[in-house]
Amino acid sequence: MKSPVTLRIDGLSRSIGSRRIVDDVSFTLSQGELLTLVGPSGCGKSTLLRMIAGLEPNDSGRVFVDDHDITSTPPERRHIGFVFQEGSLFGHLRVDQNIAFGLKHLSRSDRTSRVEAMLELVKLSGVARRFPHQLSGGEQQRVALARALAPEPRLMLLDEPFASLDEVLRDDLGQQVAEVLRSTHTPSILVTHDRHEALSLGDRVAVMRDGRLQQVDVPEAVYDRPTNRFVAGFVGVASFLPTADELLTVVRPHQVTVTAGGDDRVVSCEFTGATRRYTVRRVDGSIVVADGPNADGLSTGDACSLTFATDQLHRVRAET
Repeated sequence: MKSPVTLRIDGLSRSIGSRRIVDDVSFTLSQGELLTLVGPSGCGKSTLLRMIAGLEPNDSGRVFVDDHDITSTPPERRHIGFVFQEGSLFGHLRVDQNIAFGLKHLSRSDRTSRVEAMLELVKLSGVARRFPHQLSGGEQQRVALARALAPEPRLMLLDEPFASLDEVLRDDLGQQVAEVLRSTHTPSILVTHDRHEALSLGDRVAVMRDGRLQQVDVPEAVYDRPTNRFVAGFVGVASFLPTADELLTVVRPHQVTVTAGGDDRVVSCEFTGATRRYTVRRVDGSIVVADGPNADGLSTGDACSLTFATDQLHRVRAET
């Protein structure tokens, strides 16, 4: 049974001067779903998120939450949680006081219980009386998440919450945050410019470019069946081979086998750990990136030949 729709965006647009920042964006978000919104810097991701939250105006379009039109509703009445890139915790307040900030409508005992539950949820039960500066970056972001979840928002928005963290911590924290959001069944949109983060965390992935959504689908479909060349190249390493019908064949590195000998030539070879990544110039001049085992013995300049997993390949429009 399909989950009910929590958020519906209909034709949302926003311009600054002559530039269209968000251009006729429409999509839905189901109850308990985590949607990752990915795209290059400046494509309109954060602006779209702020428009949904009511922090920026829209020129046209509507925002619906639980079938209620909230387009003109002030931000504080939308019941939407927001976690920014920098957690924006109140430095003069302890962790427990930060989390309790949006719970003034509750009794003191209920506030205390809710704060304790939130700290347990984000696995930070021992830091209640610390101040933000006494926490690591990852801990601060988990407190920010706990603070945003404490009032039980109808929707959670996260704007590149892991961007300032190192790669290992970012990966670990991303999985932890996704687990917390799913455990509370909170529908969420997570903005990122990191394709790995988008594919690994999202139930669905929305790819944005120049203010427009290019594709919204499950991660496997976005990666294996991209709608156009931009999506194919943005969400993963890809080579593009022309076809007779003016389309392009998308070739991922794992869909190519490199063998020694032949008319093609290894242009470069990169050690990546479990495999080597080869850039190969084919006899027709086209360039293909392929992954191969470390033991194959190929080096830059060696002659080689390529075999493609033709049953796995996908075609896209030539235009970007």
